[in-house]
Amino acid sequence: MSGLDPTAQGVPADAMRRLADLEPGKPGSIFTSDLSVNEFLLVREAGFRPIGLVLGSSIYHVGIQLGRWGKNQELDTLSQAMYHARELAMTRMEAEAAQLGADGIVGVRLTVEAREFGSDIAEFIAIGTAVKAEPSNPAPHGGSWRNNKGLPFTSDLSGQDFWTLIRAGYAPLGMTMGTCVYHIAHQRMGAVFSNFGRNVEIEQFTQALYDARELAMARMQAEAEELGAEGIVGVQLNAHNHRWGGHTTEFFAVGTAVRPLREDHEIERPTMVLSLDG
Repeated sequence: MSGLDPTAQGVPADAMRRLADLEPGKPGSIFTSDLSVNEFLLVREAGFRPIGLVLGSSIYHVGIQLGRWGKNQELDTLSQAMYHARELAMTRMEAEAAQLGADGIVGVRLTVEAREFGSDIAEFIAIGTAVKAEPSNPAPHGGSWRNNKGLPFTSDLSGQDFWTLIRAGYAPLGMTMGTCVYHIAHQRMGAVFSNFGRNVEIEQFTQALYDARELAMARMQAEAEELGAEGIVGVQLNAHNHRWGGHTTEFFAVGTAVRPLREDHEIERPTMVLSLDG
């Protein structure tokens, strides 16, 4: 078990008692999971046993940073706030999994929900199912299913994709993410009138969105490199306006970093499936 202390990470006492009651591996103990029935069975087929639902939460006040009216620029303070809030939620979820002695967390969902405490306050939530490798499914070469930081791996892949990944000879290392809150410059009045009624690219808008996405993607890739990953699968690149208005947007990139389990792995050929519907 890693040295990650759930209490030190802000995991509440009630959560600690819930985790203690699960007693994974003890005869007669139960597990909790948000996996569907199909996902549950496929995770078991991949050689992992669900041991408990784990979560992390952070209610975060996101401050205000104003961008220059006519300039494309990243709003660093807001980028850092959005990243830190998600990182707190993820770290607390990992701490709960470590408390259970888990090897990883599958089916992770990372969401942001507005709260009525104020327009600038939101709850960042990470939730997934902690799993432990069966004795018949040891990590190759006497290693560990955990990542190079000694933490349970995290993955936002579905149970089906997780099973496919393991069968193909790859293992998840962790969810990697990058964020960028960017202010898109307003058009000057002369440019607005000159473009009226014309089909024309608005280059400053194009460049702003391009730059913001690239910053988010580069930061996600840097996290994967720190984990020693071969690549990132299941990447999602989303845009969120939150409360900032049309000219300030957050681009958030997230995916699952993976590594090969063995050098001689062979990827099975996909099976053709014919639909019997209409």
